[in-house]
Amino acid sequence: MKRQDKPPATGRDAIAGTEHPQHEMVALCALRPSLVHLIRSDHPGLPDDALISQATANVYRSRYVAQMLRRERGALSKLDEEIVKSIASQDIITDNPDADDQATRTIAERASDGLASFGGSWTFIMSFSVFLGLWMLWNAIRGSAAFDPFPFILLNLILSTLAAVQAPIIMMSQKRQEDRDRARARSDYQVNLKAELEIRLLHEKIDHLIQREWRRLEETHAIEQELFDTASRQPKD
Repeated sequence: MKRQDKPPATGRDAIAGTEHPQHEMVALCALRPSLVHLIRSDHPGLPDDALISQATANVYRSRYVAQMLRRERGALSKLDEEIVKSIASQDIITDNPDADDQATRTIAERASDGLASFGGSWTFIMSFSVFLGLWMLWNAIRGSAAFDPFPFILLNLILSTLAAVQAPIIMMSQKRQEDRDRARARSDYQVNLKAELEIRLLHEKIDHLIQREWRRLEETHAIEQELFDTASRQPKD
């Protein structure tokens, strides 16, 4: 006979009332005191051994972080609110602004980036210098039969037109680069702030665990001492 696998153990969230796998549940006493205080402000009757899901715990973590930021900074900015939401949903906020920009660029934006990149390269400088030299040399040799005799009025018109067109194209490309830099700085700020908040929450959790283990050691030591005193007071045969 084929052995049937047992269904995974589940538990009921004491706050939301929903069923979750046992490995996604956490006892209220295992949470740090600041988080327990916030939970009991909404549900004062919860016992220490009440089980809540990780999703519910994350919601209260985000509320705790929001209160912490309000105490330190006052009103929350839009970026701060996004970070608080990411803590509740456990979403990854890291993104790649360059990849998003590559996917959303229009044909005109691609053309402006390409022209600005080529116009600011040594390839353009050298090739354009050769073009100017050949233009002036050819017309100087031709003399009065040249199509653009000295002082090269047509060449000056071409250079002026090129400068008038090239400058706005370079400015458009620089503006888009500034937008990418702002998006990158925004992403770095969010990542750094979320990392700082997560580290602070982790420190609080570790401090709580250390204090709880220390109390257990003290209780164990007290029990051992009582047993030792009781044994020492018993008469020996």
